[in-house]
Amino acid sequence: MFTCRNQSCDAKWELADVLIKNEGQGLLFRCPMCGARNYVERFDDEEGNVLYEQIDGRPFQ
Repeated sequence: MFTCRNQSCDAKWELADVLIKNEGQGLLFRCPMCGARNYVERFDDEEGNVLYEQIDGRPFQ
């Protein structure tokens, strides 16, 4: 579950509810409710499944 980092929004979203993409600043999803950027990191599990974990702020470039 992901949580919008915009303090006035704070909406909760499942992975199926958001579109993760790279807008040039690293992987992120925009909150479907308020449009705020929320950054994520991509991981692969042992079975090759793609997992995403939400991070605070921007990723280091």
